[in-house]
Amino acid sequence: MTTTTKYIFVTGGVTSSLGKGIIAASLAKLLQAQGYRVTIQKLDPYINVDPGTLNPYEHGECYVTEDGAETDLDLGHYERFLNTPTSQANNVTTGRIYQSVIQKERRGEFLGKTVQVVPHITNEIKRRVQILGKSGDYDIVITEIGGTVGDIESLPYIEAVRQLRWDLGENNATVIHLTLVPFLSAAGELKTKPTQHSVKTLMESGVQADILVCRTEHNLPKDLRRKLALFCNVREEAVIQSIDASTIYDVPNLMLEEGLDKVVLKKLDLESSTPDITKWNNFVHRHKNPKSDVTIGLIGKYVELQDSYKSILEAFIHAGAENEVKVKIESIHSEYLNEDNIRLKLGHLNGVLVAPGFGERGIEGKITAVKFVRENNIPFLGICLGMQMAVIEFARHVLDLTDANSTEMEATTANPVIDLMEEQKTVIDKGGTMRLGAWSCELKKESIVHDIYKSDIIKERHRHRYEFNSTYREELEGAGMHATGLNPDTGLVEIIEIPDHPWFVGVQYHPEYKSTVANPHPLFVAFVKAALNHKKDQKGVSMAQN
Repeated sequence: MTTTTKYIFVTGGVTSSLGKGIIAASLAKLLQAQGYRVTIQKLDPYINVDPGTLNPYEHGECYVTEDGAETDLDLGHYERFLNTPTSQANNVTTGRIYQSVIQKERRGEFLGKTVQVVPHITNEIKRRVQILGKSGDYDIVITEIGGTVGDIESLPYIEAVRQLRWDLGENNATVIHLTLVPFLSAAGELKTKPTQHSVKTLMESGVQADILVCRTEHNLPKDLRRKLALFCNVREEAVIQSIDASTIYDVPNLMLEEGLDKVVLKKLDLESSTPDITKWNNFVHRHKNPKSDVTIGLIGKYVELQDSYKSILEAFIHAGAENEVKVKIESIHSEYLNEDNIRLKLGHLNGVLVAPGFGERGIEGKITAVKFVRENNIPFLGICLGMQMAVIEFARHVLDLTDANSTEMEATTANPVIDLMEEQKTVIDKGGTMRLGAWSCELKKESIVHDIYKSDIIKERHRHRYEFNSTYREELEGAGMHATGLNPDTGLVEIIEIPDHPWFVGVQYHPEYKSTVANPHPLFVAFVKAALNHKKDQKGVSMAQN
């Protein structure tokens, strides 16, 4: 533990995204494994107040924290690596910065001064950067600056970093610059010029990089490292190679081999020791050495961009390692699913997850998928909208309410089995107004989920506006779809199950947000196990038939 909070700033080179979030999370893991209390925050240069209103194609998934903040997906990496929750303070956008400064100006807090980028915007950035550091909860705060050096949007953040280094004093702040060292196959050599130009661009803003992390496809020879050190004005040991890895979970070990943690701690005048990452490496070993495999269909409407479902994909990696199974994901676009191709698309799968989302596009395909897996006893997990589609499908095809729907898709439906919360009906602003963050859920005994969680009360994170309509609950339960998880304060249905099905669970919340390397989410672990059992059963049937 340190007496003064230390700050690490991670900036990106003039090339496109290079994985600053993974480098920041990997470094944090190594520092945490040496006993330091570490957190990571992300500064995003876009003018949206948060990513809550962004289409997933624009920015990947929107990650939700325990306290209900809609944030950048990099916060998911931070939590998965560190196994510690993030909060509203861990993600700052230009929109939020300007919103705060303008509100202060309207209140007259600047005493008639002309409000400018410097000092008012930069002061607000500096204040936000130090909120976590001043809480007393952390020894080290790592701040990842989104975008790339040279972007107009990033300039106020780089200026704030320059000022903070001066404010904080010697050995209390260090700058890591992540750059690309490309390999030109025609010339057969690695090129340092992009890194040199990137460092120069950073220096033009008054910031000298202390450490270079160089993304590369090939090992950096000693003479090239020496050249980078000389022309970029850093120590030779501070030129760190970040070579392509087969999995992001290899990166902490690669950074350990390169000595990134030692160089950082030396810059910050802190003691270094050997990180204890035994549990981490046990996970990596299980992940890389599965004893079996299962194939699970991920049915969604944003499947072209994998980052749209980043937390779900990572949760499957965690659950797969826990079961010593390789989880093969087949991404299936719900918009193109119908009765004619459903067996071809889903018949061979060991499990099906219907993903969350918003809007009516692809909805009927999701409903068709749920019907198929329900009737063919394929393990099913529905998350948020996926759970709602399961309720609609059951109401249509078991209760014969053929027009059952959600008022999100059909405002005038005669059977709104999914409906808008009463308090949401007067909401005009879309941003930050859904049911967000951690909510309690009481589990019914003798249910699948009670056996999975082994608890009466759980807390899970939400991000939605529409709910299970409890008016239909008795009718649905009488037909075989049970509500097995309820919010104890509102009575809202959080979980549905079909007990007569081998494994059929729908949840209104997002379990994927809480899955970490150290604590794989029990719902995903159980789902993968059910998929494995289904595969064994299918194999047994096939052998018996032969």
